[in-house]
Amino acid sequence: MHFVVVGVGYTGKRVCNLLPSNRVYLVNRSELNKKLQKFPNHTVDLDSSSLEALTLPAPCSVLYTVPPESYENVRLENFLRNLSSEVHRIVYLSTTGVYGDHGGAVVTEDNAPKPTTDRAKYRLAAEERLLEWGSEKSAEIMVLRVPGIYGPDRLGISKLAANDAVIREVDANPSNRIHVDDLAACCIAAMTLDAPKGVYNVGDGDYRSSTWFAKTVARLAGMRAPREIAREVALRTFNARRLSFLAESRQIDVSKMRDTLGCVPRYRDAEDGIRASL
Repeated sequence: MHFVVVGVGYTGKRVCNLLPSNRVYLVNRSELNKKLQKFPNHTVDLDSSSLEALTLPAPCSVLYTVPPESYENVRLENFLRNLSSEVHRIVYLSTTGVYGDHGGAVVTEDNAPKPTTDRAKYRLAAEERLLEWGSEKSAEIMVLRVPGIYGPDRLGISKLAANDAVIREVDANPSNRIHVDDLAACCIAAMTLDAPKGVYNVGDGDYRSSTWFAKTVARLAGMRAPREIAREVALRTFNARRLSFLAESRQIDVSKMRDTLGCVPRYRDAEDGIRASL
């Protein structure tokens, strides 16, 4: 089996460096840096209407990390339409945002999606399209629903330095997150193991709030603690993206990830993950 990573960004880079180097093939929109050019790769614009056939090493298992740009998801459609290789499995990185608001309750894969934001609606549409394609082509589809990703250079240090406000702890929602290295391990398990196809929630199971996270980063980095403001103030001052996180609250159950996919996060305590990232 060969392993193809489509979209070599923050997570994709971690994944390709953990896979057998003689069986990795990379597909990316921009030219890769020198460290990644050691892998066979193809630079391609998935938004292009003149995209030519994509000949991947076969048989292969694909990790697709490219975010959708709309309901139509031209990027994904172009990728699927131009595949000319035997694809055994596609692992798709979706979002836990597809579940919408559950008032802080625990959510499993059995909960019906009810996305409220455009970005979550686009991801759900992509999930459905891939499942349809997999049925048509007899290919296995694995959907990993991913929460907030953190790790080196993704701790919000610049926001702390700019003294951006956070909602006060008493008003904060539970949060869901995963360290990038734990996510990479989940991706590899989904690409390589004989785990049943389907949907898997991923996360560290640590539901402490984003306010706790920001304050912990500040403490461990030796920075000033962030300003805390009341929810009613945040509703007037936060941008639309931040407000969408205030409007939704849930705790993502990751039992299936641990028990079926066999992935136990190294950083189950997010404080350990923050410390390692610093």
